[in-house]
Amino acid sequence: MQLFLKNIQQLVTVHSNGKPCKSGSSMRDLGIIANASVLIDNGIIQWVGEDKTFALPLQEDAEVVEASSFVALPGFVDAHTHLVFAGSRENEFALRTEGKTYQEIASQGGGILSTVKATRTATKKELKKLASKRLDAMMKHGTTTAEIKSGYGLDADAEIKMLEAIVELAEEHFMTIVPTFLGAHAAPPEFNDRKEEYIKLICNTMMPYVAKRKLARFCDVFCETGYFSAEESRQILQCAQSLGLQLKLHTDEFTSIGGSSLAAELQAVSVDHLEHINDEGILKLQQSRTVAVVLPGVSFFLHNPYAPARKLIDAGIPLAIASDFNPGSCMSFSMPLMMTIACTQMSLTPEEAITACTLNGAAALGLSQTVGSIEVGKQADIILYDIPDYRYLAYHFGTNLVSTVIKKGVILEFP
Repeated sequence: MQLFLKNIQQLVTVHSNGKPCKSGSSMRDLGIIANASVLIDNGIIQWVGEDKTFALPLQEDAEVVEASSFVALPGFVDAHTHLVFAGSRENEFALRTEGKTYQEIASQGGGILSTVKATRTATKKELKKLASKRLDAMMKHGTTTAEIKSGYGLDADAEIKMLEAIVELAEEHFMTIVPTFLGAHAAPPEFNDRKEEYIKLICNTMMPYVAKRKLARFCDVFCETGYFSAEESRQILQCAQSLGLQLKLHTDEFTSIGGSSLAAELQAVSVDHLEHINDEGILKLQQSRTVAVVLPGVSFFLHNPYAPARKLIDAGIPLAIASDFNPGSCMSFSMPLMMTIACTQMSLTPEEAITACTLNGAAALGLSQTVGSIEVGKQADIILYDIPDYRYLAYHFGTNLVSTVIKKGVILEFP
């Protein structure tokens, strides 16, 4: 089945020029085509260019969309989410408004462990139902690919339950979903003062099972003071590598703990957070292929320092933006909002923010050969916005500007 988008007012291709991501000044090159058209066949982009130069025959049953009043962008790629969870933590939000810190709340039994309790209690069916509604809402806001982590189970049964839910959602939902094992999100309460035993459980029991059943593509660790040290993280990640899992790392969120250097050394696909990355970490990332993923919504929501995104880009490190959608530190999945925060608080240009949310987000998942840009041969994930110019997207914040969501060449309709 063919879909032909014609007379697109402004097509933002974020062309990759054959590279997996953009860095430095190339992040500002969006490959914009005015009065453009795109031909899609069986979900794959077959032609991109100026409408006046299109000369290919269309099938008789081709669907033609007149897009002269729309701006078209690639679907957003959210490379860091914790979308599968039960419960909520609005009470912690209220405590933070009274001056409590994220760490103080966690030390009193809140934080990650609060969500762990609710998620362990929920059935897989309940988790999938909650997550499916969130995925629908994300797609309505222009996100067409998302990574989802486990990490709110923190025992073998609950972690597997979460990963099974994520894998089943990947099979059933329109969203392209990438599952990540995050058993090392925190040490569960039953392993208080016995973290070494929990690490053994992760490495000897959980991960071999996850790898054998192909329940995750990545392994992630929360490498942070009070959670897992750099050496503990190394142990877990090297075990993951030996089992064929690719690597990600949460690190340098609250303190500079050496996680960025570790991620570069182990050739992690991405290293995320980086609010407190130091110069050594930046140097190590410069010498690696690891994508730096920053999470503007977390700093905004927790009133914490922002990652030095401008410094990372100027150092030539490929930068991605993700939402970190989760119940504790960023209860938002709106990628346009993340762009606005990145532009206003982290000194990114609108062009850099778009690249960071599309092509570079795909690179942070190892998917940039398939999604993240509007190019021949790629999956047709395209969003039409009823706006006058691509820069309007980050400028007009707090509302949903999406007009049409096209996923794998299919125009989606939402209830």
